[in-house]
Amino acid sequence: MKESIIKIFQQKFNTTIVPLIAKAPGRVNIIGEHTDYNEGFVLPAAIDKAAYFAIELTNEEAINLYAADLDSFFTTTINAIAPLQNNKWANYILGVVHQFKKLGINVKGFNAVLKSNVPIGAGLSSSAALECAVALALNELLQTGLDKNTLIKMAQKAEHEYAGVQCGVMDQFASVMGKKNNLIKLDCRTHEYEYVPLQLDGYKILLLNTNVKHSLANSEYNNRRSECNKAVEIINKHLPQIHSLRDVTTEMLAKYVLPVNELVYKRAMYVVQENERLLAACNDLQNDDIHALGKKMFATHEGLSNAYEVSCKELDYLVEFVKTKSYVIGARMMGGGFGGCTINIIKEENIDSLIQELEPAYKKETGLPLTYYIAGLEDGACII
Repeated sequence: MKESIIKIFQQKFNTTIVPLIAKAPGRVNIIGEHTDYNEGFVLPAAIDKAAYFAIELTNEEAINLYAADLDSFFTTTINAIAPLQNNKWANYILGVVHQFKKLGINVKGFNAVLKSNVPIGAGLSSSAALECAVALALNELLQTGLDKNTLIKMAQKAEHEYAGVQCGVMDQFASVMGKKNNLIKLDCRTHEYEYVPLQLDGYKILLLNTNVKHSLANSEYNNRRSECNKAVEIINKHLPQIHSLRDVTTEMLAKYVLPVNELVYKRAMYVVQENERLLAACNDLQNDDIHALGKKMFATHEGLSNAYEVSCKELDYLVEFVKTKSYVIGARMMGGGFGGCTINIIKEENIDSLIQELEPAYKKETGLPLTYYIAGLEDGACII
């Protein structure tokens, strides 16, 4: 990828200069879904698919961007950057530039090429990977000396302010702080974290892409956040010290929320139980028991599908299909829901046979093609 992006950069900008290249990976999340915005815990990891950002500063005002995978150019100036309605890929870059400007940093014009092998729309955080690569590159070239936590927050704010997605911090955190063969147990309230080794020993992480994204995704995501907040409001009237579902117990939900709103109770119960599952899963990993972890992944999917109701028929089909296979020890939908991928822990020797059986079955069931990726756990963002 390095040689390829250098060649593209030199061709597109008619130069022999070798640009600086920053690399930032996508991520998977093993367990802990829809807990981040409730100040809970998540368990992500950086993967071996990444966004690459090649950049050279100029002495001009112009920002010249080229997305190699889309064969798309975009040009603006430092003083004219603003969120775009079209050229949405450029928003992720310009949003990060805007964060540097907000800090009073003198950002110069630049030429840049983006190239990525993080699948778009698969729930692997291709946007966060790009934002983190841009933040790392500008931090290096402008010699601003910002620490990793600051860059993570800047990348997250870029997503909020320019891409218009009110994401939690997990995606950017995993992209920057990833560690090879480790998961990150991240406290989304305090941003304290610890690494948890994942010893797969003959197993692999297999991502099965539904190749669908239902239009419900954004509106229902906002509804779930609202429902979680409603549960907290109900409990807060009785227990003023409670400010998020992080501090709520199942007993509180049964006592205060269930009599008032059964649907809100159901949503909140999933979140509280998911936090409990995650903490128990970390103990499983410390005991090198990935089979116990796998059972919790299946339980998470059941909760996401039936209680939180953010799954869809395509995701459910893929999880139900592998559930009967003894060589698949855990599977669930991953991400916001209503499409994207399922994440599976599967014996490496059975991957090919599963795909051969599943591809035609999925096509027959849904009319859609099935694509898949094998994800290795890698280190986080770096300058190449």
